[in-house]
Amino acid sequence: MSNTAVQSLLKYLQIIIFSALLLYFGKILFIPLFFGLLIAIVMHPICKWFEKHGWSKAFAITACLFIVTLLFAALLAILVWQLKVFSKDAPQIILKLEETLQGLQAWLAENIEGSEGLQNNGVEKFTGSIAAILQSTFETTVNTLFILFLTPVYTALFMYHRKVMVQFLQLVTPAKYQQQLHAILQQTIHTYFNYIKGMVLVYIIVGILNSIGLYALGVNHAILFGMLCAIMTIIPYVGIFISALLPISVVWLQTGNIWYPVGVVAVFSFVQYLEANVIFPKVVGTQLHVSTLAMLLAIITGGIIWGVAGMVLFIPFVAIFKIISDNIEEWKPINLLLSRK
Repeated sequence: MSNTAVQSLLKYLQIIIFSALLLYFGKILFIPLFFGLLIAIVMHPICKWFEKHGWSKAFAITACLFIVTLLFAALLAILVWQLKVFSKDAPQIILKLEETLQGLQAWLAENIEGSEGLQNNGVEKFTGSIAAILQSTFETTVNTLFILFLTPVYTALFMYHRKVMVQFLQLVTPAKYQQQLHAILQQTIHTYFNYIKGMVLVYIIVGILNSIGLYALGVNHAILFGMLCAIMTIIPYVGIFISALLPISVVWLQTGNIWYPVGVVAVFSFVQYLEANVIFPKVVGTQLHVSTLAMLLAIITGGIIWGVAGMVLFIPFVAIFKIISDNIEEWKPINLLLSRK
């Protein structure tokens, strides 16, 4: 490898490392900023439609934010309603869990030497970590509220100053890429509007199918678990496994029969198969066409840098990066790695 190639490689590595550190330490700023940007991109066609029909820019932006707020409020209302119903059975589930843990402790004490000391040591460690858990929970709650407050503010600002943003991009983009810039912006807006619109419908269909399957098995709170698992599929590959743990655990604790959790797994697996092979291709139509490897790397990297928010946001980043590489000849090698062939 020549010295020029090595220097070029080191330069790109320095840029990547610096960018990762900047994103990590500035996540309180960047997470709501990029959520706001993504929502602004998705709502741009709707805002333009309002403006074409005689609405002022301020009223059009307000209407778009109201639509987004209404969707989140409706979703939150369904979850709160189901959680209230679930809370009635929570004491019995906790009691069953305590009995199961006591039985496990008794079995360990009878069959494994020295397990009593390990149990006591584990209890002491758990007790000592309660303060740290409470502090972490408080900090997470404050950060989440901060993000929820700033996201609509950034969304409104991006939508209101969108012409300024485009002019800025035109000024910093070299002259030979001006035509590609216009195509990239149009493709990004068109792709994401259709993608998000289709995905909302996909989540509703998946949530209904999950709920029907769980209800057929006789699982309590089928709507709560079905919709929760549908929402968590916003995190590809990982979300369904995380969200499925709750209904599987609850069903096993309530029934004590291993076949019920197996049935829950079968329902979720069948619905996910339908979602991946039938529902998603038919409903969404225009897909991002990002390779599975690139999506997995985006999810893992986003999780390391920004946690759950990063797992959600880094997929759009990769998809936008792919749209850019579609339109720039020099980026064809990168496009080859990102594309789903």
